[in-house]
Amino acid sequence: MFKSIDVWQQVDESTALRYRCFQRLDNGHYCVQSVDSYHLPIREEQRIMLDQQFIELFIEESPDQRSPLYPTLEEAIAAYNEDWSDTDDWMVDTRQPA
Repeated sequence: MFKSIDVWQQVDESTALRYRCFQRLDNGHYCVQSVDSYHLPIREEQRIMLDQQFIELFIEESPDQRSPLYPTLEEAIAAYNEDWSDTDDWMVDTRQPA
């Protein structure tokens, strides 16, 4: 069993990141499943799509199979950022053209 935890980071005046993390309840360790990128103006369709993706990823594969577990939330986030530092794939721009 897992507890979901959202950790938010402001990037600039119009962008925020939401780290979609889990804590494994039997050992208290943490992992990051994904990161959602939000841009102003926030659209309802964007929020719904990201929430749906979060649930689908959880159902498809256990979070601790998708990402390694770490003793602290900070370590899990740092490791996730390090793993994805060579690519912008984790910061997909979900804005739709106007």
